[in-house]
Amino acid sequence: MGTTHGQHEAPRRELLPGVTRRAVVLVVGVLLLQLGFVLSYVGAFHAPTPRGVPLAVVAPAGAPAGTAEQVAGRLGALDGDPLDTRVAATEAAARGLLTDREVDGVLLVGPGTEDTLLVAGAEGGAVSSALTEVLTRVEAAQQRTVTTDDVVPAGESDARGLSAFYLAVGWVVGGYLVASIIGVSAGSRPPTRARGAVRLASLAVYAVVSGVGGALITGPVLGVFDGHLLALAALGALLVLAVGAFTTALQVWTGLVGIGLAILLFVVLGNPSAGGAYPAPLLPPFWAAIGPWLPPGAGTDAVRGIVHFGGAGVGQACLVLAGYAVVGVLATLAGAGRGAAAAEPVPVAG
Repeated sequence: MGTTHGQHEAPRRELLPGVTRRAVVLVVGVLLLQLGFVLSYVGAFHAPTPRGVPLAVVAPAGAPAGTAEQVAGRLGALDGDPLDTRVAATEAAARGLLTDREVDGVLLVGPGTEDTLLVAGAEGGAVSSALTEVLTRVEAAQQRTVTTDDVVPAGESDARGLSAFYLAVGWVVGGYLVASIIGVSAGSRPPTRARGAVRLASLAVYAVVSGVGGALITGPVLGVFDGHLLALAALGALLVLAVGAFTTALQVWTGLVGIGLAILLFVVLGNPSAGGAYPAPLLPPFWAAIGPWLPPGAGTDAVRGIVHFGGAGVGQACLVLAGYAVVGVLATLAGAGRGAAAAEPVPVAG
């Protein structure tokens, strides 16, 4: 009489009645994610401190040679290194550095005792506030005053420049959630490459709809961002596809664990380092370093670049996202169907 391998499932190993070893491993994994969430968010946000905030210094017309260099040197030598100073030849050049996102502030040294600090509130209000606080303290010690002028404001409907962050995070959440739902409902690993391609194509369609939807909500619906509808929709589609494809690849190669890895990468590490509540110059070195290389940070940076800075910094952010998308697609197709033949029951003659 013929039988087949795999006809009977192996009994589950239970550590306690009704508690399997697999369940224990998954619960421990959830606990580690939870504790990692607390560690990452509290670690990033508990003590925001300016570290190496880029600042350009401009001397007034007719000032003695070396005036700007002296001021920049003095500010660059402050305890704790809150500022990373450079000298700009003219005010126009310094403003160009600000709008190109190469510096976060410009100090215009006045001919008397009054100086002006130019900031870009659209880059994140926390950095502007930190610069103002540091320079006000330093100027007061020298019997000088400083006035802050926000030359690239976030906009009346975008409190403290956070809308770009929330839009990017919304796209990221959609990307890994839809990939996770598809994996749970249809299996972590597609049985063939053709089905893997269909799954990726479905993600691409979802990404386009999601990108357009986010751009419409923040644009015409709520009026947060004025214009840039097509650019934001394209960015959103790329961001959602990048996160979705990468999450799919994680599931293909690690199974259900891949969902946890996606949450670790995109939520536990990605959100606090994205430059939302506190941009990179106010974050601890670890979070400041990883932020631009993770989708939430790259997405936030790109949205701000599109809406407020004439596209400055958008190219690099899109390259990062394209990298995630390409790796996700290739890894998904490479892993689809892997081991399928070995898993099929093989008839054995009796």
